[in-house]
Amino acid sequence: MSEHILFLTGKLAQDSLEKTLADIAPDATYTVHQIGLSVAALMTTDMIKRRLKDTFGATRVLLPGRFRGDLDELSAHFGVPFERGPDELKDLYEFFGRGARPVDLSKHDILIFGEIVEAPECTVEEIVRIAHQYRTDGADVIDLGTLPDTPFDHLQDAIAALKSEGFRVSIDTHDPQTLIQSGQNGADYLMSLSEETLWVADETDAVPILVPTAPTDPESLYRCVDALLKKSRPFLADAILDPIHCGFAASLVRYHELRRRYPDIEIMFGVGNLTELTHADSTGVNALLLGFASELGIRHILTTQVSEHCRRAIKEADVARRVMYWNRQRGGPPTHAGNALLPLHERRPFPNTDAEIRGFAEGTRDRNIRIQVSETGVHVYNRDMYEVVSDPFDVYPHLELGDDVGHAFYLGVETARAQIAWQLGKRYEQDEELRWACATDAAETDLTRFRERGTTQRKKTK
Repeated sequence: MSEHILFLTGKLAQDSLEKTLADIAPDATYTVHQIGLSVAALMTTDMIKRRLKDTFGATRVLLPGRFRGDLDELSAHFGVPFERGPDELKDLYEFFGRGARPVDLSKHDILIFGEIVEAPECTVEEIVRIAHQYRTDGADVIDLGTLPDTPFDHLQDAIAALKSEGFRVSIDTHDPQTLIQSGQNGADYLMSLSEETLWVADETDAVPILVPTAPTDPESLYRCVDALLKKSRPFLADAILDPIHCGFAASLVRYHELRRRYPDIEIMFGVGNLTELTHADSTGVNALLLGFASELGIRHILTTQVSEHCRRAIKEADVARRVMYWNRQRGGPPTHAGNALLPLHERRPFPNTDAEIRGFAEGTRDRNIRIQVSETGVHVYNRDMYEVVSDPFDVYPHLELGDDVGHAFYLGVETARAQIAWQLGKRYEQDEELRWACATDAAETDLTRFRERGTTQRKKTK
């Protein structure tokens, strides 16, 4: 049985939908049905059940991505699967993309060590609290860093507390006795064992992480690797990533050579020297470094969140490892994996042209203000006015709001969001917050129900 898709739409989008589908020519027959509303996203479950009298022989029904209703209830009522499509019509090209596959970021093969650099200055309770936040952001191992000339008398208590909470723990210190004691008390990994301290590995079952005596002496690292390979002992090897202008390019070569010499060993990659010491948005830096790790089969990274601009480094690394894994599995560069690593820009920020937005405006029959964004600027319109501006202040004289303070506040917020979206190249959707990808936390939208009335529409209470 060949597929037949029923598209439910509204008056304003019907023509654009039909033109888009004609251009895409999906590998299925289809019917476009206008449900009797200006905006299809305002459809409700009950409304569809009342108004849709025929499913036109469809094998599935596609609703706008912003539809808020119960898909399962509709599917059961009509005996046909109901699905949400993309939010924007122009995204139908990718939705029906030739050979495109749904993005699955549920898998990865890299462990993230999240270092609590200031651990000696934190109480045990604070360490556990930070560890929980790191785990929420994606860390798999909590690394307890030490500071020069700073006592860490509660280190063993911290290890015990973390282990009781189910954390894997690594210890980063140059003191051999502290490493031994930590390993004997349950630490899973011991950081930075060089030729001088390699003997510590024999005193505990914790996994040693090997480093060269000096970053520019990779041979010393190779000798450590060879020694533990002869013992069939698990370990990680870290060639040390240097900051830019401090040996960065040469350090990348060291990792490449380490992998060439030892195709099957586990390697640690400390990305903090790049993220912390490069004053650029860390999302892109993490993406590049995790891509490098993905290519070389490096399955352990160490990261920190010390500098203010690195406050989301663990989350960014978590997203990046998933993006890289998914694209590596499909055998291509890290493209078409959504916008999770694009907090400032988006691949297709402006889904509608000026002409298309003008068409929407010409079909508007009420005084409600609509706001859309194109490459040209911010479009603000209703049945009586149509303005395209780059500065929200320029549209204010045309709004005729009188003394409606609540509406003025609402439009001020929305036009400001639209201006930011236009300036940066981001998607703007009226009544929705701008999306900043992994740079911020955002609550999941409940698409089974409409939002509550906003504060600007509620009556003031005395």
